[in-house]
Amino acid sequence: MIAKFRPALAVALLAALCSCSGSGRSARPQLAYVTNGIASFWVIADKGARAGARQFDADVDVQMPAEGVADQKRIVQGLLARHVDGIAISPIDPDNQTDLLNEIAAQTVLITHDSDAPRSQRRCFVGIDNYVAGRACGQLVKQALPQGGRVMLFVGRLEQLNARHRRQGVIDELLDRPADPTRQDPNNGPLAGPRYTVLDTRTDQFDFAKAKAQVEDAIARYPDLDAVVGLFAYNPPKCLEAVREAGKVGRIQVIGFDEDDGTLQGIKDGAVYGTVVQDPYRYGFESVRIMAGLARGDQSVLPPGGILHIPARQITAANVDSFWTALRQLTQ
Repeated sequence: MIAKFRPALAVALLAALCSCSGSGRSARPQLAYVTNGIASFWVIADKGARAGARQFDADVDVQMPAEGVADQKRIVQGLLARHVDGIAISPIDPDNQTDLLNEIAAQTVLITHDSDAPRSQRRCFVGIDNYVAGRACGQLVKQALPQGGRVMLFVGRLEQLNARHRRQGVIDELLDRPADPTRQDPNNGPLAGPRYTVLDTRTDQFDFAKAKAQVEDAIARYPDLDAVVGLFAYNPPKCLEAVREAGKVGRIQVIGFDEDDGTLQGIKDGAVYGTVVQDPYRYGFESVRIMAGLARGDQSVLPPGGILHIPARQITAANVDSFWTALRQLTQ
């Protein structure tokens, strides 16, 4: 017996086949969220990305490179081989990763988060204005040392655009300069202003033991050091460990970035003056929202100008309890 041709059934079968073939852009987008390292900051972003995936009916693979640029490239190439529908990445070295980023953009949706790569073909950036946030961190230093003082900066790496902008914002605020996000002071000696001197900026390449050792060395090298500033999430707790072990809590002010538990506890204990926090949960959530929309052909999810700036906040003893409570509720 010859089966009867049923047009409606044929259309349904064709639609099912089309949704599972071709570019890989299925009804449920397969997305990736790539960080620039492993830190408590990214654990919070992971929570946000997964919450976004649930809300916007997508799957998200969160990847945290452990060994810098080479590891990040390996991760990206593996994701492209899987034909994912979108990649959100925090570039480690945007100046030297443009080819890699454009390779991503040629094959799938590309957005950047946390640290931008404006010369790449990314669709948008999700994150704070790091120069403005750096100046907010500098304001905390001024509050902690109203009479002025000698300051050291510590950060994972200066290849990242967010680190460079953050550092410059702190320096410009302490030296009472007018705002200029394009300014870039070399890291080859002290920078002195009327009341504050930035002695040096030390990098550690995400080596936590080195991060602490750098602070210990600075404390020994500069007996009159007044403040240490940690610009990546793990830096403030390492700064505090070194200051505490040197018996200089209160004598050397600790100011930080991000919301590591050690930093927040230090603020509660009076050992850390304050920190400038981002919103990594929202970074993850918004990145997934935008990628999922673009994967489905919805261009309206793109922010005006290709930048979704999420404001930074200053956290001190006055608001640490309420902030930490809200953060725990969000990430539990």
